Amino acid sequence: MITLLGLILVPTLIYLLLSFLGKKNNSLSLRRLVSRNSKGIAIAVAISIAILGGHTVSAQTGPPPLASLKGVKVPEPDNLTDFIKDKTAAIKLGKAFFWDMQVGSDGLLSCASCHFHAGADNRSKNQISPGLLANPKDTTFQVGLAPNYQLSKEDYPFHKLSDPTKQDSQVLSDSNDVTSSQGIFNVQFKDVVPGQAEDKVETKPDQDGFRVADTNVRRVEPRNTPTVINAVFNFRNFWDGRAQNIFNGQTPFGLRDPNAFVGKADNPSKLELVKVSLKNSSLASQAVGPPLSSFEMSADGRTFEEIGDKFGDVDKKSNSAAKGKKLPRKLGKKLLPLRPLGKQVVHPEDSVLAAESRSPQPGLKTATYEKLIEDAFKPEWWKSNRMIQIDDKGQRNIVKKPDKSLATNEYTLMEYNFPLFFGLAVQTYESTLISDDTPFDRNVLTEQQQRGKDLFNGKAGCIGCHNGAEFTSASVSNVSKQRIGSITIPNVATFAFDNGFFNVGVRPVSEDPGVGGNDPSGNPLSETRVTQQGKSLALLGETLSVPTGSTVVADGGFKAPGLRNVELTAPYFHNGGQLTLKQVVEFYNRGGDFPGGALVPLGLTDAQRDDLAAFLTALTDERVRLDKAPFDHPQLFVTNGHPGNTISVTNDGKGQATDELLEIPAVGRNGDNGTPNFLQP
Repeated sequence: MITLLGLILVPTLIYLLLSFLGKKNNSLSLRRLVSRNSKGIAIAVAISIAILGGHTVSAQTGPPPLASLKGVKVPEPDNLTDFIKDKTAAIKLGKAFFWDMQVGSDGLLSCASCHFHAGADNRSKNQISPGLLANPKDTTFQVGLAPNYQLSKEDYPFHKLSDPTKQDSQVLSDSNDVTSSQGIFNVQFKDVVPGQAEDKVETKPDQDGFRVADTNVRRVEPRNTPTVINAVFNFRNFWDGRAQNIFNGQTPFGLRDPNAFVGKADNPSKLELVKVSLKNSSLASQAVGPPLSSFEMSADGRTFEEIGDKFGDVDKKSNSAAKGKKLPRKLGKKLLPLRPLGKQVVHPEDSVLAAESRSPQPGLKTATYEKLIEDAFKPEWWKSNRMIQIDDKGQRNIVKKPDKSLATNEYTLMEYNFPLFFGLAVQTYESTLISDDTPFDRNVLTEQQQRGKDLFNGKAGCIGCHNGAEFTSASVSNVSKQRIGSITIPNVATFAFDNGFFNVGVRPVSEDPGVGGNDPSGNPLSETRVTQQGKSLALLGETLSVPTGSTVVADGGFKAPGLRNVELTAPYFHNGGQLTLKQVVEFYNRGGDFPGGALVPLGLTDAQRDDLAAFLTALTDERVRLDKAPFDHPQLFVTNGHPGNTISVTNDGKGQATDELLEIPAVGRNGDNGTPNFLQP
């Protein structure tokens, strides 16, 4: 008897059947049976009823019903007060960290550089990445044929069909490219300069295709940028779930990283290295990834600290792990003495930072990040007269702090614990970014939106993956009840899967394994596979079980995103391959684009498809659209590709293209007109 929480049975059972039969080379016949029948969803229901009739699967009340987010408790670690002494100060620190361009190796890139529009990204020039996660890796550009391309509406969807209502209609064009976010140039880290936002770097010819003629352009991440708004409700973060629910104080990988230690001084003269574990902290795990990614914000080889052979670069997509080299800790050394937001104006009515604004001068009144950390965190994590010295072999030694300036391999406790502060402060700030004031939350739907809601809950089956107040089955509230789901289908197999992760046939599995991939230590990202290997307690912090002999369904699975503000966060899916909500609804209506996914054709009429899209617009919080508190922000300058085109750019004399910058003005608590949506004027 199997219990499923937070999942609707129909799409899950069909998903597992198709996935299994696909491995037996028989999925096409079943898929054709479903797709060629105008009542395909009825067939899916019939199959499920047949299985349920055998009492093989026992469900409780189905997926959690859709509900208002108002009043829903925001997840947080139960031991947070062991680290943070003043939550208001931590929110202030986290907002400064999140928006500060000084975090990037080039002094231009912040977390917000990819999350400034409804928590996502609306830039459209030099925003294409080739199939870097494909096996084998593809570095050729198909959309625009080269980097620094200006996208247009005509480029979408990336999988064009002669009849958008039928998956098996003639394919007019297809691309494995991804719409994502531009980040750092391909550069090698040399050192930081105290008091300077820009790192010392050396340009390297880009081997992943990000070159126009003989000039490097900014690299683009190989997955689309999801919104950070409401992301605190996710049990794991990133599309593939690699940002673990447990934060280890150092890296995104939680208990999977055996070399993650932080320093603790119960008194200033007693310093020791300890392991920490903070549950419900996947946002902190996520936050420490991009500042070290050689695609996003960091020169290749800059780290928070010495974190071991296979964790030298926490962005597994960059293929530039430490490979046995011991890398110096530098980011904390650079940021701590700098004026927070030193390049950006803070609005005098900022909802968090108003009292710190120096407008019209840039930066906060508090002169250094050191002071902000002291205000927010308990002293045992930053105050000590000892330091951590790291030798050439990567060994950590605790010694007395000298009076002179520290050498490059010597770290104060505050420098050493910088990723702990960065991760928890950013998480604390992002935990305030809750959009719970939508027409849906206020129960003021139009007649068309109400019809769309009925379809969402019924014929369209959307609630199977997008349920509860969070509109995702990957939420803390769902997954904490049951992390691994399993279904036994008589005379076929028992299937096991990570709750909240689905393959819906956006692209072939060979192009991106998603949660079917591995972490930097070679362990599966799939918690089901980790459990099957008997490692759940060691790597996940919980003893889990998988039925003996189960077939694990993980390859090509991605986290089901929440849907609030989806109207504002185009383009859609992990590949950013769909431009409009209409295209998204058509995708689901035809049962996806590629065999092996979880979908079956829905048989919605034109009017019903319009109704469903209309309901999705009822999930928009106008505060998000207009940048009203808590979604207001400091000034930001974002790179927008390079002057020129896909054929010619201007070389800055160092092998890199010159940048084109866009200003996102500072906004106070009352908001303004917001920024335009993707590919809107």
